[in-house]
Amino acid sequence: MSTLALGFTLTFVVITMALSKWQKLGLEKDIAIGTIRGALQLLVIGYVLHFVFKSANVWLILTIIAIMILVATHNAGKRGEGLRGIHLRIAVSIAATETVTLSLMLGFGIIEPTTQYIIPISGMTIGSSMIVCGLFLNHMNREVSSSRAEIEALLALGASVRQAIQQALKRSVKASMIPTIDGMKTVGLVQLPGMMTGMIVAGANPIDAVRYQILILFAFTASAAITSIILSMISYKLWFTREMTLR
Repeated sequence: MSTLALGFTLTFVVITMALSKWQKLGLEKDIAIGTIRGALQLLVIGYVLHFVFKSANVWLILTIIAIMILVATHNAGKRGEGLRGIHLRIAVSIAATETVTLSLMLGFGIIEPTTQYIIPISGMTIGSSMIVCGLFLNHMNREVSSSRAEIEALLALGASVRQAIQQALKRSVKASMIPTIDGMKTVGLVQLPGMMTGMIVAGANPIDAVRYQILILFAFTASAAITSIILSMISYKLWFTREMTLR
């Protein structure tokens, strides 16, 4: 794609801003800021990855993955405001998911142990886990709020904290995984995923592109389950005080 052609893609942004102004949504400023930030961030990461791919330094790779986890933790943690220690638990959940996923891929020889594969797949895995964490916290806050009377009644009857909040946890974990599962059901029929589309546009064999997309699809499903379950197991007490009453 030429620089001129890339510049023409701003037409889509202009259309979006025009529609926002027409409907008086007040999103023009956010769209403009998002456009500038997104473009700059992608350009910067492009140059960084170009350098990393050439150096193939293990510590540099680990540093980039750590930065990804920190940024994802910060973003997902916004959904858990008021829960002391939630950022640490999100970081642990995402890091554990990344470790398990990448270890299996490398251990079984599914991907080559090169920067070209490790960084992009790690980014997709961490990004998927971040979304799951945010969804879990959103649903958990709503579940605790709507089930407060039920939870307090169970506590009054002698149930442990885990027993009292178990149903809310199960519903929240399930809700956080639904988008990933629904995506599996419709992939290839409703949408052609980004990785597959990118490979095809770049000239790769469609069959090879499909194979890599299947890898990502299955990995995302596992990472969604691992992330939501780990986060639920290590965070549920944050909704209670030291006296084991609901906050």
